[in-house]
This record gives sequence, structure tokens and C-alpha cells, in this order.
Amino acid sequence: MNAEALNVPVAHPATLPMGAVRLSDWGVIRAQGADAAKFLHGQLTQDVEHLPESEVRLAGFCSAKGRLLASFVMWRRGPEEVLLACSADLLPATLKRLSMFVLRAKCKLSDASAELPLWGLAGAAAGSAAAWTRSESPGGEHLQLPAALVEGQPVSRALWVGTPDTAPAAPALDLATWQALEVLSGVARIVAATSEQFVPQMVNLELVGGVNFKKGCYPGQEVVARSQYRGTLKRRAYVLTGDTLLQPGQEVFVATEPEQPAGMVALAGQLSGQHVALVEMKIAAVEAGAPLHAGSATGPQLTPGAPPYDLARDDS
Repeated sequence: MNAEALNVPVAHPATLPMGAVRLSDWGVIRAQGADAAKFLHGQLTQDVEHLPESEVRLAGFCSAKGRLLASFVMWRRGPEEVLLACSADLLPATLKRLSMFVLRAKCKLSDASAELPLWGLAGAAAGSAAAWTRSESPGGEHLQLPAALVEGQPVSRALWVGTPDTAPAAPALDLATWQALEVLSGVARIVAATSEQFVPQMVNLELVGGVNFKKGCYPGQEVVARSQYRGTLKRRAYVLTGDTLLQPGQEVFVATEPEQPAGMVALAGQLSGQHVALVEMKIAAVEAGAPLHAGSATGPQLTPGAPPYDLARDDS
């Protein structure tokens, strides 16, 4: 599939977004102990045991049916501590579920959100390091994320991990703008409204490095592998734009099929007055070119576009 053919313009702000915002909608789970990495390695879609301290990795936590319960930005501090940044609204349930599988493993799981507040950095404030790298910065840790694409211009993004009494030295950034940059990076983040809705490939998780197909077993691994290697994928995540407020979990319809939704919003944000969303969609519905609508077949119209990478890419 030609992703470039689907790209549509997003309103270009007078200046590209830059600054820092406290991410109140994110939280942090700490895994600590001699078996922390080994335990998580057996639970997540990503290689945790071989994660160096200089890297950041994206990972999914799936149900036995291969549906994403949560997604994480993951890094480690030394051999016995792994940190998982995820959506705050599903952190308690995720922590409880992960804890059920610890059993005799030497691993303690805890909510470290209050101790390790997260900030989103954009533009010059985020720097220009390679994506998925970790470095120390004054007062905290710098986790470089993939850039967003705004009107063809890359906008750097990073997470900054500080302490309750520290903040990054950068201008204030609006949370809706940061969320729009999340959308325009094409990197999905599972939230409570979308938990258990998507197999990783439906939201392009494997295309952005969130699935390691060589690491061995984890819950739902057979379903995820079967989706990758058998048959043709029928659903992918696209960037949709419109003039109406969008929110995760909201359904998207094709005008010609009013009885059944063709997709679901995974993430949403607002940039320069325009609403943008990363939406899991039936590929056939997007390729058919039929009008897309939010909420119902007669709801506000949406314009489809592609994320900033090739949807036909196969990195497995």
C-alpha cells in the first residue's frame, strides 16, 4: 500500500510546536528485583532481557486472545530495575494483572507515577537524538521518541522523567498539542477506552518496533504471530483529520455501511484548530475512498491520511 498517496495536510501552525507539558494522562510502573527483566520478557511483546540502559523500547501487553491490554514505553536503570510508562487510566488494572503472574519470581511491581512524573517535550526542547534512545539530563532522564510529521516537517518528541520537585527548562506546551503530536507520530498508546480492542498489527505496533517476533512466548503470542504470517492484514491505523472533537474509543463509520463501524479512534488531539486522530480502520474501507464519518454514518466527515511510515513495510 502506498502510504504517501493517503497523506493529507494538517493545519500548519505559525511556528512548529515546541515546549514541555506535564503528562497527567501517563503513569509509570516499576519492576524491581533480580528477575524483573526475565519476568517482563515473558509477558510483553518486546525483548526485555537484552534491553541496554542506553535504549528505550516500545512494548505491548496482550491478553490470551492477542488483544492489547496496555502498551508501554520501556527503559531500564541497572540490571534489576525496569520502568514502564503507560496510560494512567489503565495503570491500576494493568499493575494488578501483571502482579498475578509474578508468582515466585524475584520481581516487585509498584506504581511509581508520583515519584517519577513524566513530561512531554516537543521541538527544540526535545533535542535531536536518535529515536528510542535514553540519556541522562539535568534533573532527570531523557527518552527520545519518534518524531511527528506536521505538514511534511518533522517535530522532535521526547519523554522527560524527573522528580516531583523538578521540571524541564522549556516553554509551556498545551496537552492537546502534545496529544496531536502523538497522533502524527503514528505510535499508538493504548488507553482504558481501547484496552482489549486491538491486535498489535491493527494499530501498526510492529511497524514502529513494538513487537519482537524472535523473542519467544508471551500471552497472546500465537495470535500475534498468526496475524503476521498467515493471510493478509485487513485492518491498519491511519491518521484522520476533521473539524470535530474526537476521542479514544469513538467509532468511525463508512457512509455506505451505516450498520457496522469500520474503525475505532485509538488516540486523538488538536493542533492549530484542527482535530486529528490515529484510527484503526478496515483497509478496504479506506482504499475504497468512501466518505468516513465520526460516531455514525451521518456524523461529521473525516479525511483519511497515512502515518509517517510505509504501511506495507515488513520488519519481521
